[in-house]
Amino acid sequence: MNDVKLDHVTLEVIRNALPAVANEMAADLQRTSYNMMIYEVRDFCTALLAPNGDLVSQNVGGVSHFVADLGIIITDGMKRYGSDGFKPGDVVITNHQAVAGQHLNNIVIYMPYFFQGELIMFTMVRAHWIDIGGMSTGFGAGPTVADPWQEGLQLDQIKIYEEGKLDEKIFRLLKDNIRFPESSLGDMKSQMAACRLGTRRLDEIFTKYGKDTILAGISKIFDESEQKCRNIVLTLPDGVYEASSALDDDGLIIDEPVKVHAKVTINRGNMTIDLSGCSGERKAAINSRTLAGARVAYKALTAPLEPVNEGSFRALDVIIPEGNIMMARFPAPMSGWSAVIPTVVDTIVAALAPAMPERVPAGHHGLLGGAVVFFGSHPKTGKRFVVQSLEGGGWGGRPNEDGVSGTVSVCQGDVRNGSIEGIELKCPVLIEDRAMRPDSCGAGKYRGGLGLDVRVRNLVEGRWNFEHTKRQNCPPAGLWGGKSGDFGGYLLKLPGEEEFKLMRGAHVSVQSGSEAIVRTGGGGGWGNPLERDPNSVRSDVIEELISRNSALNDYGVVLTDALELDLVQTQKKRDAMQVNNDQSAILA
Repeated sequence: MNDVKLDHVTLEVIRNALPAVANEMAADLQRTSYNMMIYEVRDFCTALLAPNGDLVSQNVGGVSHFVADLGIIITDGMKRYGSDGFKPGDVVITNHQAVAGQHLNNIVIYMPYFFQGELIMFTMVRAHWIDIGGMSTGFGAGPTVADPWQEGLQLDQIKIYEEGKLDEKIFRLLKDNIRFPESSLGDMKSQMAACRLGTRRLDEIFTKYGKDTILAGISKIFDESEQKCRNIVLTLPDGVYEASSALDDDGLIIDEPVKVHAKVTINRGNMTIDLSGCSGERKAAINSRTLAGARVAYKALTAPLEPVNEGSFRALDVIIPEGNIMMARFPAPMSGWSAVIPTVVDTIVAALAPAMPERVPAGHHGLLGGAVVFFGSHPKTGKRFVVQSLEGGGWGGRPNEDGVSGTVSVCQGDVRNGSIEGIELKCPVLIEDRAMRPDSCGAGKYRGGLGLDVRVRNLVEGRWNFEHTKRQNCPPAGLWGGKSGDFGGYLLKLPGEEEFKLMRGAHVSVQSGSEAIVRTGGGGGWGNPLERDPNSVRSDVIEELISRNSALNDYGVVLTDALELDLVQTQKKRDAMQVNNDQSAILA
């Protein structure tokens, strides 16, 4: 392969063709899936991987915190079956937490690709099923589940097809232990169809250019991806950078924070992210077994717009000891595995703010967002239903503009909320309101983005999942004098009640006519709020993004009853506030 002469045109064709295969697999999956979490929310990724686990390509917009845990599935499968243990027509299904610790709803389907009888690559789809048995309905069993066996079915590198023949026993076992077999098994078939499409496209590429040329191209692409990332890190001052944050609790043990600490070392283009200072694994199911936090942060800081492959991470070393909350040991429960990861990413980025102040934003809402999960059986049809959506929150203000509002976390790629029309068409609920929350943004020269309030009325009795890790005590952080964003949560109002009450818990039974509010957090502000253009503050008040009270007390902007700007009083107010800020800084 070292003797292959690779011209620039062919290299560029290969560079674009391999991600195109993953992207076409993603389009095929969306068109054929049964589950709104796949075809609408896009909670999936598609990928090509080498037999040694190297990531060759992943679809654009695929869930980014899946990127760290695909290769280990292949290396584990190779250990299980051996290089001679795979045949054309094999299909493997797996979700076991001992290998790539996530909630069991994230089902992986993969199959081998052979060229001229040689195992060359694997096509893979990881996608969120709405149910995998146990307590898994919706987004998972929640942090209070005691162990993986209560979460749902654990599938450990099982060949559901061998040389093109379906294993009927495994299929029946799955069908009989899932609440929504039509949806979940339909999604499985969609995943297999996408994988088969990937193998056909690979065959076209390998037949046209030959194995040696393609593999030489992949090697070159890996090298160039590595160098691009190194070049960015080389612009940063060598040194050690640290930051800390926390979640309020783990959902099981109240008032015991889940600590997040990142230590980032820059050394001549190499980056080491050490997460040893994070909390140890918990009895609550917010554990995971993943490098996702570190890899997502590194990719975002180095080459966020470049296609991802194994070369993207060659200049990164990640330290996470066994027993850490992000390197938990089976059978630690992992239903809420992803709750902490966005905060980990934020903390790594915050640690590097002194090294790259012109690029690092304030903290975003730092959670996966607000999960809308309501399920039950329709009294008229007897059919089971599940409402699912993932609502975004606010991102942090940036060095030159405000943060975006109502957007999913840094870990979720192109994940979207469920459409109101789609939800109401398929499920017995009404979305009464989906609106931005005034004053949820952190004040700053560039304010944070706003969180959302999504109000849902259920038209039949059923059960709500109110599982949401809180950041009330450690809200999304401001940067360079910016203020923190607000935190999210859940509220519930039963029929006959006048006020909404804060709620928490899984499988909460409610009567018909109950209303829930899924509330998401806002982003932190960037820079001193007193430096924000007063006209921008006035505009935010007029647009009902912030209140007059916030304009006055956070930004020192004085508005008349007609919402006209009083520049003289604004300057007096800001001068007085700045004096108070300076005195507080001296005392601190």
